[in-house]
Amino acid sequence: MDKSWMHADRRSLKFQIGVDNFLKFALANASDKSSICCPCMKCCNIDEFSIRVIKDHIYFNGICTEYKQWKWHGEPSTMNNDRVAESETVDFHPDLGEVGDENSGIEEREDEEISRDSNEFLKFVEDGDMPLWPGNTKTTKMNAIIESFNLKAKHGISDHCYSDMLMMIAMFLPEGNVIPVTVQEAKKSLAALGMGYEKIDACPNDCVLYRGEDLT
Repeated sequence: MDKSWMHADRRSLKFQIGVDNFLKFALANASDKSSICCPCMKCCNIDEFSIRVIKDHIYFNGICTEYKQWKWHGEPSTMNNDRVAESETVDFHPDLGEVGDENSGIEEREDEEISRDSNEFLKFVEDGDMPLWPGNTKTTKMNAIIESFNLKAKHGISDHCYSDMLMMIAMFLPEGNVIPVTVQEAKKSLAALGMGYEKIDACPNDCVLYRGEDLT
């Protein structure tokens, strides 16, 4: 099994295809599909999550390149390869296709969801890495969104005012800039990368957060 993708750029097609294939492999061999070892650089197969969370971790943190034999995800050891090869047989019926895996239909749908989500995630990663305007080498689109959104949260700027502010900034930037011009566009980019936010009431001195019954 080719694992060279583990060393590839996380924004490359090679890495994307490798991640998709790994997730399919892990899902097919998992005894509990909601609790699978995460091989990202941060978790190192210690923590367990669903396949969707693992996908996000791999893109954000990278995959542990020292994890050369996927033993925590069902890959047999080199010593057992011969015995495994002899025992792996698949019955085939011309009308029914492959027989023997009653969950194949479910896994195929899950594989399609993983691939679709990965493509969407990768699109937002590449989009966020775009320079704020052609020729700019200091600021990316995502940097501009994060900095402006932090300013919005810090000063309690309303959504309507924030959208107007983005439109004004876009007018002052060079032609061809890619800064979003509405709060909806900015939120969509942040949410796709797992950077959503939760608004919590706090005292004026920021020493107490109010939740649930405390709000009254």
